[in-house]
Amino acid sequence: MKKLIFILFLILTTFFCKAQMEIGVFAGGSFYMGDLNPNVPFLQTNLAYGGLVRYTVGSRWAVKVNVYKGIIAGDDSKSSYLPERSLKFNSGIWELGGVGEFNFLPYFTGSLKNYFTPYIFGGAALLYHRPKVGNLDLRDFNTEGQVYSKLIWPDQYTDDRKYSYFAFSIPFGVGIKYSFSKRIATTIEWGMRKTFTDYIDDVSMTYYENISDPQTDATNAELLYSDPLLNHEANMQRGNSKTDDWYSFAGITITYSINLKNRNKCSEYEERFQ
Repeated sequence: MKKLIFILFLILTTFFCKAQMEIGVFAGGSFYMGDLNPNVPFLQTNLAYGGLVRYTVGSRWAVKVNVYKGIIAGDDSKSSYLPERSLKFNSGIWELGGVGEFNFLPYFTGSLKNYFTPYIFGGAALLYHRPKVGNLDLRDFNTEGQVYSKLIWPDQYTDDRKYSYFAFSIPFGVGIKYSFSKRIATTIEWGMRKTFTDYIDDVSMTYYENISDPQTDATNAELLYSDPLLNHEANMQRGNSKTDDWYSFAGITITYSINLKNRNKCSEYEERFQ
């Protein structure tokens, strides 16, 4: 039992002596890929920023928690994917994420020897998004019939078809870490986010309303935001519901390392047992 306690003591002491906590800021860009831009990374990239806390354990592993804010947008006329559809959107997004990072090389902030490494990361995140055209919330216009008319479809009417502004995503990506000094380090990273919603862009399924009178329909805001050019019929394909949307953050972080340990005790331990 004494040997087991001693071994556990050595493991825990090594863990805490080699751990670091860093706080920092992020600045870069964000973009979206989905029904309005299925093929072109970095199209319509907008400003993104945020903050993070990183907890480094040993020389190979770290855990990061981040809060990022960005703007994403899509436009058929700019992606040239389906210009005859003429849809567009913009959305502010917030992400609360947690990822694990693996360093390909030994790394510590402040090290004179292990001050650089490429790395990969992956984890989970909660996303808040709100697709708009200008300042108008697209969800309110029920562009794909999210709320059926009680008079026309009494058996199908439900409020549950409205999509949520919140969604889960899986962040993953690559980056490079570099330690400038004893306390300050920077990273350059690019991460994609695979979401579990197809409504980041308010586009997923089919058109739901027939065009009867072009002059009358031209004053119907709900129909215009669903079909701006008034050239589709009900049940024609509007988006691809078989694939969910993606978004991305790419940029630079600057972090400051904070001591969470008693350096003198750790030094005594390292001299005695290593």
